[in-house]
Amino acid sequence: MNNQMKTRMIALGLFGLTGAAVLYYPTLRSAEPGWPVEPIVQDPIPWPDTGQHPVIEAVFVLDTTGSMGGLIQAAKDKIWSIASTMAAGQPAPEIRMGLVAYRDRGDDYVTRVVDLTKDLDSLHGELMQFQAQGGGDGPESVNQALHEALERIGWSRDPSVYRVIFLVGDAPAHMDYPNDIPYTQTMAETKRRGIRVNAIQCGAQPDTAREWRRIAQLGDGGYFQVEQSGGAVAITTPFDDTLARLSGELDATRIYHGKAEERARKGEKLAAEQATKAAASPAALARRAGFVASESGEASLLGDKELVDEVSSGRVDLADLPSAELPEPLVGLDLETQRHLIAETAAKRKELRDRIQDLSAQRAEYLKAEVEAKGGAEASLDHKILNAVREQTADKGLRYEGAAPAY
Repeated sequence: MNNQMKTRMIALGLFGLTGAAVLYYPTLRSAEPGWPVEPIVQDPIPWPDTGQHPVIEAVFVLDTTGSMGGLIQAAKDKIWSIASTMAAGQPAPEIRMGLVAYRDRGDDYVTRVVDLTKDLDSLHGELMQFQAQGGGDGPESVNQALHEALERIGWSRDPSVYRVIFLVGDAPAHMDYPNDIPYTQTMAETKRRGIRVNAIQCGAQPDTAREWRRIAQLGDGGYFQVEQSGGAVAITTPFDDTLARLSGELDATRIYHGKAEERARKGEKLAAEQATKAAASPAALARRAGFVASESGEASLLGDKELVDEVSSGRVDLADLPSAELPEPLVGLDLETQRHLIAETAAKRKELRDRIQDLSAQRAEYLKAEVEAKGGAEASLDHKILNAVREQTADKGLRYEGAAPAY
């Protein structure tokens, strides 16, 4: 074998190994539920640039006792705004969010955990089930909530991911419970693993302020204080009803393939989402429309095995799809008609996304003018979350220069 041929073979081998590493890398970032949490190594070796989106993993540790009713309602209404605020970074990040709801020992539950997910419709559905009840004795089970946010969440181990906890509550931690892990110990571990912890105090209780400041300091995060209701900006706009309607039309362009049981489960999930949306306000649905029509929100909108996207991107060829895995709209159609239907749906989806993005931009301008007319909203929850994210993602390759909160 001549030297030229040997050189080509070596080059091809190195290319193949590099390609395998790139294909394997996304599986390390997936943070599937139940994946054992392991600490990141100190001074980690930088990961290679794969051209993927930056990733934000954000978990809200939320007090759901009786005094938090206003904030919980605001969270239900504003989850899409929070996601859109995070999505304003450049390059557009992938957003994964989770939730730890907590009360206190003796209540209906101490904690309820929703793992990190790109499917924010499912997270919104979970959030809609929470009501403010229980509590009453002052301190709450903050220690357990923070510990479970660390250990029961499937955090990525990729050091390039911005991983953050937002603790939101109005009462300090019970420090007198047996068999409890104090937040000081949990904060030491979050810091070691590179997970930031921001503490957002609702109300002005002095002992909560002292403790929340300490948690933020130990968690390498920020301390913020908002009014008891959460202080989120909530203004209806002339664009809300139209955006809510377009959000439903965009949903209707989704077509899922797979085995019969997979499609049945997906149908049940979509039906549950539809029930949740039916209970939401036009303003909330307008916020959702803006997020799911964005580059960052595409994964939340589509999920897995969405045929229009997979065919349009070339990941799936209709000719190779088994007849048993065809979605209902394509059953009984010849291949040419199937392809025409998929192309037509893809074109409609693009038109809807363009309209939503245009109207969402007009809605944002309207809200900006309204907020400025009221004297600004720098003290709002919206601004404080943006400021934290802007500062804490600077070393993750995300930039928020000129970004405003998505109200």
